[in-house]
Amino acid sequence: MAPPDGDAGGSGMINLIFLGAIFFVFYFFIIRPQSKRQKEIQNKVSEMKKGDKVVTGGGMIGTVNSIDDETVLLEIDSGVKARFQKSSITDVNPGKSK
Repeated sequence: MAPPDGDAGGSGMINLIFLGAIFFVFYFFIIRPQSKRQKEIQNKVSEMKKGDKVVTGGGMIGTVNSIDDETVLLEIDSGVKARFQKSSITDVNPGKSK
């Protein structure tokens, strides 16, 4: 017994539209804001200077002491310094508005 001709084409089109709508929602509510935030962080890291407060990916908060090409020397406490990769910086001047 053959399936009805009118129902087969419409069902496939509805599934395609549903799939497109799911991609649209993922892009505008998840992917786009995340990439926008990532660009914002990259701009902050590239513009950071000595004396800025930063937060690393591991949650360490410190003050920038010196900046090299790929690393940053942070003063975590008075007299305690540690070197971090620039890519591990997640926020510059936290709590400060734009």
